[in-house]
Amino acid sequence: MRTGSPKRRLAAGAALVVAALVTTTACGGGGDDGDKNEDGAGYNAALDKVVNASTKKGGTLKFVGKQDFDSLDPQRSYYGMTWDFMRFFTRTLVTYDTKPGAASNKLVGDLATGPAEVSADGKTYTYKLRDGLTWEDGSKLTSKDIKYGIERIWATDVITGGPAYIKQTLDPKGEYEGPYKDKSKDKLGLKAIETPDDQTIVFKLPKPNGDFEQFLAMPTGAPVKQSEDTAAKYATRPFSSGPYKIESRKANKSLVLVRNDAWKKESDPLRPALPDKITVTISANLEENDKRLMEGDYDLDVNGTGMTQSGRVSAVQDHESNVDNIQTSFVRYVALVHTAKPLDDVNCRKAVFYATDFAGLQQTRGGEVAGGEIANSVFPKSIPGYTDYDPYGVLARKGKPDVAKAKAALKDCGQPNGFSTKITARTNNPGEVDAAEALQEQLGKVGIKIEVDPIDGAQSSSITGSPKVVKERGYGMVMSGWGPDFPTGQGYAQPLFDSRFIFENGNYNESEIKDKQIDGLFDDAIASTDPAEAKTAYEQMNKRLIDNADWMPFIYEKNISWRSSRLTNVYSSAAYNGRYDYVSLGVAK
Repeated sequence: MRTGSPKRRLAAGAALVVAALVTTTACGGGGDDGDKNEDGAGYNAALDKVVNASTKKGGTLKFVGKQDFDSLDPQRSYYGMTWDFMRFFTRTLVTYDTKPGAASNKLVGDLATGPAEVSADGKTYTYKLRDGLTWEDGSKLTSKDIKYGIERIWATDVITGGPAYIKQTLDPKGEYEGPYKDKSKDKLGLKAIETPDDQTIVFKLPKPNGDFEQFLAMPTGAPVKQSEDTAAKYATRPFSSGPYKIESRKANKSLVLVRNDAWKKESDPLRPALPDKITVTISANLEENDKRLMEGDYDLDVNGTGMTQSGRVSAVQDHESNVDNIQTSFVRYVALVHTAKPLDDVNCRKAVFYATDFAGLQQTRGGEVAGGEIANSVFPKSIPGYTDYDPYGVLARKGKPDVAKAKAALKDCGQPNGFSTKITARTNNPGEVDAAEALQEQLGKVGIKIEVDPIDGAQSSSITGSPKVVKERGYGMVMSGWGPDFPTGQGYAQPLFDSRFIFENGNYNESEIKDKQIDGLFDDAIASTDPAEAKTAYEQMNKRLIDNADWMPFIYEKNISWRSSRLTNVYSSAAYNGRYDYVSLGVAK
């Protein structure tokens, strides 16, 4: 555990950011009328339009990051920034449109000529592939490569960490064992996917799922060439189907991409492939990273989680033309682990809700303007399921705790003097350890003693994502953040709250919620063809999760994000939770 209290420094920094942002807005700094640099950019200019549009090729696009990619294996990745970046060398049947803002949520053809032809009963999806698709060795990319890549999701003893939507949808009974145990000669034995010829792929769903194409847009739907598959080691050198290929990779240090000469632009109308080279430098020194961004050594932060407190202050005060205050679709939260006594008792969990100073946690994240609004719903405001339901009075008390009710809840759960547990927080996520330490102090006032255990976020899928490790280490709380895999209730909430999504590794139902009513609400919402009905089911889910104090949201995240003046084609993409759309970027000399 770190020593010392950063509260005074954080509060002062947040106040400076807020003051600078308010001044910027008052001066008309909202885009067209704001303070602009010589390249035509301005404060918040990239929120809903393209900054520095250009078709010019060449140069090196330089990323810096505080945390490495979770995995470069498309079937194993689950970080939003990895999904965004991976499109440089990975393609899928459909993908999100390369347009600013909400327009990016539209699915368009990538490897396929367009979205699927769907049968009247909603169970059969048929795609035709584009002509001229190739791998980095120049060989033809076929429908069988796509099927094989998707089949790897089933090899859960080898391929861990990625989303399981496709597997759960196509094979709900878990009858297929994956390609490494496949007894068929071509290792393509999954019956739910058919490849009648090299240009056609057909998916047969046991029952309809209106979000199925959204699943295929994730990297889990990407092809893998069977002869190049190195199983668990594939992440060290994935084989490219996109405009770039990996030149070098040093885990937790660097990644270099160069042009894939076998890629054909005519087969890929979406990716402009402007830079000649793309570099990523990983450095755990968050403040130094921000400083070097502002000095021009790097172009942008690959993690896309915003600048540090000190970086925000400098950027907003001295370089506002390079700053966007992005409203993300992320919710910052504390998962309350049901298997960790006494948090298996609903009243002990309610005591945490009542004792938490949400306004204090908001301050550690940068305040309302730079950090985001206080959250009272498990769903972000952009996702069907959000309501203003507030049984703990979080918003009514402007985020302040209710100590009397916290103590009463502790008494009701048989812990009148409080209890002890551990909370995890990621060292490479700005403000997360600070927020955990603030929570530690807050809960201590009612006798709930928590030990803060800082962890490397790149390792979280095997630490907090492993129920076995969580139990062994005595974790009762997990502090993290979550954004939608795709913009529906299912795409946001199912990995977090559905008991059927609890896995031995790569588990994101960190509270380990096992509630048949919640599972049933997912089934009802997913099966419904009426968006209003589905929305109602997710609203009922939100109410039940909050009533049971299963999972504690505390902020709807906003970020102060940096973009260098030499970047071209910069815009915020709703499809990637407000991050810049990496695949469109270029650099000007």
